[in-house]
Amino acid sequence: MRRLAFAAPLLLAGCMVGPNYHRPAAIVPTHYKELSGWVVAQPQAAINRGAWWSIFNDPTLDALEAQVVVSNQTIRADVFAYAQARALVNEARASFYPTLGANAGVTRQSSSRGSLSSGGTTTNFSSAPVTTTDYTLEGSGSWDLDLWGEIRRQVQSQVAAAQVSAADLAEAELSEQAALASDYFQLRYADAEETLLRATIVAYQRSLVITQNQYAAGVAARSDVLAAEVQVQNAQASAIGAGVARAEYEHAIAVLIGKPPADLTVAPGKLASAVPVVPAGIPSTLLERRPDIAAAERTMAEENALIGVEVAAYYPVVDLSALFGYVGNPIGSLIQLSNRVWSLGAAATDDIFQGGYRSAAVAAAEAAYDESVANYRNTVLTAFQGVEDQLSSLRIFADQYQAQEAAVASATEEVAITLNEYEAGTIAYTSVVVAQATQLADQESLLIIQQDRLLASVSLVEDIGGGWTTNELPTANALQQSNPLFPN
Repeated sequence: MRRLAFAAPLLLAGCMVGPNYHRPAAIVPTHYKELSGWVVAQPQAAINRGAWWSIFNDPTLDALEAQVVVSNQTIRADVFAYAQARALVNEARASFYPTLGANAGVTRQSSSRGSLSSGGTTTNFSSAPVTTTDYTLEGSGSWDLDLWGEIRRQVQSQVAAAQVSAADLAEAELSEQAALASDYFQLRYADAEETLLRATIVAYQRSLVITQNQYAAGVAARSDVLAAEVQVQNAQASAIGAGVARAEYEHAIAVLIGKPPADLTVAPGKLASAVPVVPAGIPSTLLERRPDIAAAERTMAEENALIGVEVAAYYPVVDLSALFGYVGNPIGSLIQLSNRVWSLGAAATDDIFQGGYRSAAVAAAEAAYDESVANYRNTVLTAFQGVEDQLSSLRIFADQYQAQEAAVASATEEVAITLNEYEAGTIAYTSVVVAQATQLADQESLLIIQQDRLLASVSLVEDIGGGWTTNELPTANALQQSNPLFPN
């Protein structure tokens, strides 16, 4: 037994069939196209890895975001999925150890004992039943030596699967946090639109007073008064309608933080005027900063290990077995040398013919790995596309915002001039209506552009990983208990 114990580490450190994993190369650009010639004014130096949304300097948003990981039910589902994946690692590692068993039993049986008796020249046979009781106390064990590394490959696969689950959890958290930030800024856009419409109503009511005065003085037509009244009423209807979208975004935020919509009320507030732009960094770092890329990479490692599992099935399975115990009667003196039984054995089993099943299983595992490589490379390309999209959006929206600000300023000035001209009686009131409608449309467009800039800022943070890095993935050692007999 000592020799067997000494040889066990050597056996387990032996060959491990199947390919060892090396991360395949991905298509990574040397630079971001959209950053060429674009100097970001006051870029955000860094992202708070624990609370990336703090770059927007909004206490209400901070308070809402802090509740996402705690209460969001989608994230809780991913938490339990990760817990399951960790348990599966321990389940796979259990195969490293011997299986031990115990057996205690009692058997009672009856048999006949024959005897011969002679009487003269005739021989008679008589029998009497005899009942016996045997007691058994045995311990047994078996051990798969894992000579070809099938169990070790299974553990590798489960470790990688647990890391995939951890990355999926990080991705779910980031996605839900970004969704909340997007909903929040769209809610604030609804607030800003309602504020604009309320101010517009006040301005239109002043214009209505002017037309009523002009009409009373006999220098304006009744149609001018009616046109001014229609403007006021349309603006009032639009202000009421803005509440529909706001309510929907408030309800969506409630669900994201795990509350019934009836339990959340977000007080009205202003749409942020500052748009933070985080530095995208060099493209190669994106591979280490996005949870979805990390999940795709760990999936390749998982599938690669499964190839080794299938290849190991080509080779015989070698098991050691042992039994030790006592069988006898009576039970009071069962444990004694004369009643002892024991056995030691080794067995190798292999399938001689399977009709091509094994080679097909290996081919399927290899194809699954190749598929994971393609998915990984596509995930990387899609990630770069997302970053480029948001960089271009932020650049273009910034230019558009400046142009729209100029349009709003011109429209505001035009409204003031046309009102003065109308009061002077030099133009018709239709000119005032057109100028005011243009001003409102330009102001609403400016709000939309600002909202789009903020949404693009949120998306850029999400696309570069929200401050997350692969260093936050649990290591293989952290996912399994260390044991010198069983190397990782």
